[in-house]
Amino acid sequence: MTTGSSIDHLNSAIPALHGYYRSSASYRLRIALNLKGIAYRDVPHHLRLDEQRAPQYLALNPQGMVPALEIGGRVLTQSLAICEYLEETIPESPLLPEAPTDRAKVRAMAQIIACDIHPIDNLRVLQYLRKTLGQDQAAVTAWYNHWIAEGFTALEAELRQTASRGPFCYGNAPGLIDLCLVPQVYNAGNFALDLTPFGRIREVNAACVALPAFERAHPANQPDAE
Repeated sequence: MTTGSSIDHLNSAIPALHGYYRSSASYRLRIALNLKGIAYRDVPHHLRLDEQRAPQYLALNPQGMVPALEIGGRVLTQSLAICEYLEETIPESPLLPEAPTDRAKVRAMAQIIACDIHPIDNLRVLQYLRKTLGQDQAAVTAWYNHWIAEGFTALEAELRQTASRGPFCYGNAPGLIDLCLVPQVYNAGNFALDLTPFGRIREVNAACVALPAFERAHPANQPDAE
């Protein structure tokens, strides 16, 4: 992993990952790239300084969000869509199981986090609560933890049903659910959510963070970490 300083990597052989060290979606994509063994260069965009709204970046990703991955002469956006692309083009270290019904189950469990928890708890939503709606930090924290706890309650029940498959979310190796789960557990810790009720989630998280692919992806280990 190396660090880039400009948005000029479209023709580079090494993919360029546009992200932010604390971005959950960037975190999950870093894990996916590490699990797949794909070297990449970091191009950080400080979300709290609105660097993702710079015209040069909007030319690459008109939505003005991270992550974006420049790979093979193209720009890919939306973390789960990028993970699916990696899965389709690099079958080694699979993120999804083989059977279609199992793949559908894994996608659904990953989307509990990526579609139902994360979008309403991300930075731009919290900033809107604070700056536009005038909510204090206590209200923001209550909002944040409510939606994580609601999603984790459903996911915990699902993970208890799949526990016999192995130590990870859906088997003996980490995959799409795990790379979504670990960043969300990290975020829950930042807001001091009590994870006591979520024993299976805590077990899976512990199994994941012990792996080098997850450790290298941790926000504290990124070049733009503060």
